[in-house]
Amino acid sequence: MDFHITRFDTEPLEQPRFVQPVRIRYTQNGRERTWEAVKSFDSVAVLLYHEDEDAFLLVRQFRPPVYLNHPEYDCTYELCAGIVDKDLPLVRIAQEEIEEECGYRVPVESIEKVTSFFTAVGVSGARQHLFFACIDASMRTGEGGGIDAEEIDLVWIPKHEARRFVFDESKAKTPGLLFAFYWFFDNFAK
Repeated sequence: MDFHITRFDTEPLEQPRFVQPVRIRYTQNGRERTWEAVKSFDSVAVLLYHEDEDAFLLVRQFRPPVYLNHPEYDCTYELCAGIVDKDLPLVRIAQEEIEEECGYRVPVESIEKVTSFFTAVGVSGARQHLFFACIDASMRTGEGGGIDAEEIDLVWIPKHEARRFVFDESKAKTPGLLFAFYWFFDNFAK
């Protein structure tokens, strides 16, 4: 899928759905301070490794905030991910995202929790919960690509190209994706 952006404008948010811009006033070590931040949802992200293909399955999509600050990047390469906006166990949310975005139904017991960490600490401080799962052809349920109006491409990165991909600055990537690759190589590529 190509991402052709023909119009790109900004405007102040009046009734946001997913993020809430705020000004924080606080006292630190006796000094009054302020900070601008965004209250947002935590998220889950999943590194998917297809054993038969010996490749990682990533998603590629247009991210307006990246384009706003770096219009030379029309898309980002990311782990399969989604916000934590339901009262379900994190692993179940991860399972749903895998099927919606990538078209694979992975049993919950086959999804491994790796760790949790904070992202965008200067802006939102949201927490991301990282998971890992192996997939194979028997788990395929559909084309993936997201739900509703999501426009998500699936991208295969062969394992032997992953280290080079990590350092390819021509492709916008998230820190969680980079960390996940290094976690994989530290745990499985010995």
